[in-house]
Amino acid sequence: MTLKVGHFCRSAALILGIAGSAAIAAQTAGDTPPSSAANLDLPKELQLFSKPDPNVRKPTALVNGYVITRTDVDQRFALFVALNQLKLTAEEQDRLRLQVLRLLTDETIQIQEAKSNDITIPQDQIDRSFASIANRYQRTPDQMRAWLREIGSSERSFKRQIEGEIAWQRVIQRKIGSLINVGDEEVKSIIERLEQAKGTDEFQLREIYISATPERQGEVFQAMQQMIQQMQQGRPFEYFAQFSEATTRSVGGDLGWVRSGMLPAQLGQAAQQMQVGQVAGPIEVPGGFSILYLVDKRQVLTSDPRDARLSLRQLTVKFPAGTTQAQAQTKASEFATVLKSTAGCGAVGKAAETLGAEVVDNDSVRARDLPPQLQDIILKLQIGESTPPFGSPEEGVRALVLCGRDDPKTAALPNPDQIREQIEETRTNLRAQRYLRDLRRDAIIDYR
Repeated sequence: MTLKVGHFCRSAALILGIAGSAAIAAQTAGDTPPSSAANLDLPKELQLFSKPDPNVRKPTALVNGYVITRTDVDQRFALFVALNQLKLTAEEQDRLRLQVLRLLTDETIQIQEAKSNDITIPQDQIDRSFASIANRYQRTPDQMRAWLREIGSSERSFKRQIEGEIAWQRVIQRKIGSLINVGDEEVKSIIERLEQAKGTDEFQLREIYISATPERQGEVFQAMQQMIQQMQQGRPFEYFAQFSEATTRSVGGDLGWVRSGMLPAQLGQAAQQMQVGQVAGPIEVPGGFSILYLVDKRQVLTSDPRDARLSLRQLTVKFPAGTTQAQAQTKASEFATVLKSTAGCGAVGKAAETLGAEVVDNDSVRARDLPPQLQDIILKLQIGESTPPFGSPEEGVRALVLCGRDDPKTAALPNPDQIREQIEETRTNLRAQRYLRDLRRDAIIDYR
């Protein structure tokens, strides 16, 4: 990768030197330098009646000749902020813009590689994907376009991101997919190992991976530490997963269900020590660093109580605006007293009337889908019992009453096709990471 910045610096210094010499010569002669705006009759104090045009495109970087503009960065930045409902400090905004620029650089390299392999994404396919995403956010395409303009982004920026994702997947399928071959004997040996591993731990993980050259290790490590600090302050893991260099970034970094032996040694060791809901890292791995988030945990081929299907009734009492912590605590105590005297699910309606509570029923909730703090509590309940009250002054107080429970059957082996697909996906991701790393190394990038 070549960074061409010296030419700009030398030009700027030369211009400043010439301007300084001209000013000195004019003062020595006792003359006032002529103004190029003297004949425009401009007011000394002017007022702007409109904002600068957001479509004005100022160059930020050239990637193999393609211009990434300040507008491109700002529009993609606005999209990230709006989708994740972020409130950023000035420092965080600057850091995010740099990350966005790196993403746009990768995106450009991927689209260029697709075109060099005669892969072009038809406009109608991009339009269909745009409409599908709009529908996912419960909007029509026109409403989506209006929303993008409202937040400071654009349809063009959004569709280029769609084009980049589809183009890169096509490149991977053509250049890498055909190279991945998983034989029947390999699948058979994995099934045998699964049977031998029955009862051992399996982890559902999300990962953020960022490469680091020896020169950049300290910088990358510090940046990933800051990511973890922001996660601890409530920033979602999926937000940072957008900046991962692994191909799993499009699915929030999801690695699926894996055993420690399927991971690099450093990640496998970390996973074994983690609790559900915990974040670990930065963990040094070959070529860079990773952050892990443990979504869930289970035992191989063993039924897990957390797979039980629960029938629940939820009671909720909302607090008026301005409720203090003390007032909320008093109301929660009253709530708990009424719950203790509630005999089973049939009495929930009467309790709700007493408390002025709302009641919501759900007859098919998996225990593992509940917040980790509630899982252990609710799995120890008998039918008709309730959880302790929980909530906050802002959201109100609530409790869950257990009305039914269907325990899971013994877990079965995955079928050979599922195993083959998982192996192919893992190997494809590793090769795709190396492929993109090579493309970055060969790219000519000129930052402006």
